[in-house]
Amino acid sequence: MLRLYSIVFASVLAAASVLGEEGHNVLFIAVDDLRPALGCYGDEVAVTPHLDALAARGTVFVRAYCQEAVCNPSRASLLTGRYPDTTRVWDLSAHFRDALPDVVTLPQAFKEGGYRTIGVGKILHGSGRASVDEVSWTEPTEYHYVRAPELRYALPRNLEGKGLKRDASESADVEDGHYTDGVVAARAIERLGELAAGEKPFFLAVGYRKPHLPFCAPQRYWDLYDEEAIPAVEDVGAPFEAPEWATRSWMELEGYRDIPKDGGVTAAQVRRLRHGYYACVSYVDALIGGLLGEMDRLGLRDDTIVVVWGDHGFHLGEQSLWTKSNNYELSTRVPLIVSAPGQQDAGAICEALVELVDVYPTLVEWCDMPMPEGLEGRSLVPLLNDADMEWADSALSQFPRAREGNRHKGHGSVMGYSLRTDRYRYVEWRDLERGGVEAVELYDHKNDAAEMRNLVNDPEKAAVLRAHAEMLETRGVGMFEREARK
Repeated sequence: MLRLYSIVFASVLAAASVLGEEGHNVLFIAVDDLRPALGCYGDEVAVTPHLDALAARGTVFVRAYCQEAVCNPSRASLLTGRYPDTTRVWDLSAHFRDALPDVVTLPQAFKEGGYRTIGVGKILHGSGRASVDEVSWTEPTEYHYVRAPELRYALPRNLEGKGLKRDASESADVEDGHYTDGVVAARAIERLGELAAGEKPFFLAVGYRKPHLPFCAPQRYWDLYDEEAIPAVEDVGAPFEAPEWATRSWMELEGYRDIPKDGGVTAAQVRRLRHGYYACVSYVDALIGGLLGEMDRLGLRDDTIVVVWGDHGFHLGEQSLWTKSNNYELSTRVPLIVSAPGQQDAGAICEALVELVDVYPTLVEWCDMPMPEGLEGRSLVPLLNDADMEWADSALSQFPRAREGNRHKGHGSVMGYSLRTDRYRYVEWRDLERGGVEAVELYDHKNDAAEMRNLVNDPEKAAVLRAHAEMLETRGVGMFEREARK
């Protein structure tokens, strides 16, 4: 098993924390649109010293997968511990309470267990009704909905623009606190101090929006990178023999005013966007570092379990795709780092196939809380103590498509169900209106890690296809297909 190098921290832990024998605090950190572009995941470009340091004292799950690669469904799934077909959240507007009015969310479980549960930043979806769930928190959440242009942008060109989407990137000579995430970071540090002084254990959820578009970060983080040294993306087109369902654009990047509406970005724009993404990753890493440093200064480390997770991955031109909203590896694979006080296998890199739906039962078990009924994930606590143990044979993700158009409503007309197994990615596109499988994909990660060749028509893979089809059926996805047609 690989191990991270030990990192010596400058800060010295203070006196005993507030919890004593009562239990563990939880510092729950969500990062929007973060693919595993981190040093601790082997990314040789990324400058992420703070998350790398956290990883050195925790567990890095290198094969963690979201359940649907777009914000609202992914977050609803993690926070309820249920798959999208159970939450009935497949798009950006639905609220899980519509289908599950009495469900106990992750923060709600801690609230009912005597914790103070506080949310700062984007934890649920970042806009509309889906961004709020009052029963989950002991106090109203803060900065969960932010649309002010002066917090999204800094340059006059963008401040004088119109609409939510102006330029797709911005490098400005401003302080860290200028943008939304800097404001969230400062408030989170304040709340951490308040919670540390209290008598109850706490569940503090902090949600950072970067590296979500637009790629706006203070100039100092752009300066960490030589744009020409960031690996370029060769324009090789979409995966060979992939169905149109698989590669349809979500039209997110194309909505910015400096990006062609047809998505035909130039080579210079590709370099700029990739540079901007990494700058935003380093910006968020620094903000998280400040929060973790404050946790250490307050003497909370030995009594606080820290989890950092990305809600889904992100394409930066690979496979001719941008952003997320598909079933491929780059959109479904996410960073997941857990550092738990007293874990027996700290500093480990875990290669087990895990899912974000597993986070809920993991935190509940580690903190010795009652396990709510109906959770569909599996606690990762055994892996925190032995990262090499045998685990699951697959990770399940899904993404819907409308029959026409770039964005779906509800469950759409066709649902793509994806299994990531040890060697393969297998996808079935199921017709929710008429029934049956419309298209199939199979990618061999041993020979095609970039998922550029669909092997569905390869006769040598017939047995592999049958085995994966049977495995997918055991996950119960056919039940929803039949239900949707009623």
